[in-house]
Amino acid sequence: MRIIISGAGGRDFHNYLVYFKGRHDVVAFTAAQIPGIEKRVFPKQLARGKDIPIYAEKLLPELIKKLRVDAVYLSYSDLPHQFVMEFASKVLAAGAQFGLLGTKDTYVTSKKPVIAVCAVRTGSGKSQTSRAIAEIYRKHGLRVVGVRHAMPYGNLLKQTCQRFATVEDFKKHQTTIEEEEEYQPWIDHGFVVYAGFDYKKIVHQAEKEADVLIFDGGNNDISFLKPDLLVVVADPHRPGHELTYYPGHVNFLLADVIVINKVDSAPLAAVKLVEQHARQYNKHAPVIRARSDVIVEHPELIKGKRCAVVGDGPTLSHGGMSFGAGTLAVKQYGGKLVYARPYAVGHIKKTFEKFSHLAHEIPAMGYDARELKDLEKTINHVPCDVVIDGTPADLGRVLHLRKPLISVRYELGKDAVKKLENILKRRKLL
Repeated sequence: MRIIISGAGGRDFHNYLVYFKGRHDVVAFTAAQIPGIEKRVFPKQLARGKDIPIYAEKLLPELIKKLRVDAVYLSYSDLPHQFVMEFASKVLAAGAQFGLLGTKDTYVTSKKPVIAVCAVRTGSGKSQTSRAIAEIYRKHGLRVVGVRHAMPYGNLLKQTCQRFATVEDFKKHQTTIEEEEEYQPWIDHGFVVYAGFDYKKIVHQAEKEADVLIFDGGNNDISFLKPDLLVVVADPHRPGHELTYYPGHVNFLLADVIVINKVDSAPLAAVKLVEQHARQYNKHAPVIRARSDVIVEHPELIKGKRCAVVGDGPTLSHGGMSFGAGTLAVKQYGGKLVYARPYAVGHIKKTFEKFSHLAHEIPAMGYDARELKDLEKTINHVPCDVVIDGTPADLGRVLHLRKPLISVRYELGKDAVKKLENILKRRKLL
């Protein structure tokens, strides 16, 4: 069969390596969500002797006909169910079959115990939950290595298997801000984290220095590793999305444990609705209500000050959220939010235009040098007294800002951590 894999620079390449390579003729990839990633090829050294072109997703209908495609497989995440079926309909109308791969065909197994942390939407709190579980294992004297969801946005030949232990590794691997947002907290907590897209190779390398692997998922994607325990995080700031987004609803159905995060900042009615859905759709998974504690560096510098807030890019863009930890910190400590939209320039301005729900928080989009410069210019244009860094990355390391920078981060509440520890013990995983 002649196949197109439609992805966003991660899951698509993983699916190719673990399922399609050697089985079907993949004639093209299409790319979406991440700016500029279609301007590459999947290299012949990793394929079957020839480069596989990558095109923008908008070209898909004409590609199906031009390349005589038999089937298109959707291979990325954080998509409304309505979008998935519209996408499928477009493929069918162009004359091809439409497909999705399941866990049986895409899981990579490990000799070591695997705890996978996934979510129903991006920005739900997977990473803080992953790190909390890592800290539990470290407390019990076990070596933990994090394995991150794929984000290979650069030279694919150099990104099959990446190891991050210090911030110097960011320069070595030429990472984007989105990548650093995910790796920086692991490094700050003293853990090694692997990433890339050849997960058989990644698991083989990570096993050498770990007693347990923790898969820290991306977006609301399904785990790439076969888990011994699947923890799924739901977000009551977006109640109902656990039923209406792909593949987050798959995670909701598969979960061994459901963590309803951010209960300290979400409406109680929303928390109860998500819990009701958990009981309805996954009767066997214990449900944990969790606080998402906001940790602020120098909170005394916020009170009464005009604050420009920068937030996690994917959460604020296709994640659909209009605020994150930075906004909560400003409100908690008596600052004044500055309406940032009018001051955006370049790529950041285009992001604001594309995602109309954005207003106060500036999305930290930095996939190349131009976007980084536009992010820097945008932040420096905002009339403010301080800049609130609500991203997991270290903006002060990559941007030259004219105003003081205050770091804000989330950590999982202690009560939830204790409940997770008890579950690990009951499941004989600790």
